[in-house]
Amino acid sequence: MTEPTLRIDKWLWFARFFKSRTLAAKVCGGGRLRVNGEPIGKAHQMVRTGDVLTFPQGHDIRVVRVLALGTRRGPAPEARALYDDLEPPVARSRAVEDGALFAWRDPGSGRPTKSERRAIDRLKGEP
Repeated sequence: MTEPTLRIDKWLWFARFFKSRTLAAKVCGGGRLRVNGEPIGKAHQMVRTGDVLTFPQGHDIRVVRVLALGTRRGPAPEARALYDDLEPPVARSRAVEDGALFAWRDPGSGRPTKSERRAIDRLKGEP
């Protein structure tokens, strides 16, 4: 008997990583998603229990193991039961405390001023 499978775009939508199946399909089709380390280029790729998925979500890279396939897009607690987060995303405030240096600006805040740009350069250690 064959092992049950599910389309990867559908699983990402069921697990609530993306708001719509269309967004999930765009990530799959863009070649930015990996299944067990292998990049995929189509949303119709099948996923099985035990597969490890690596994909970008916002400013984070998510690495999750598929625990169950699911049958519907249910509430958040039901969606969290579908996967095991292998590398939980680090909160931006914690990343700065842990010594990660990066400059973060709110979307839509425009270009940095001259003094802000110099502060960013100092933070990055650039002359």
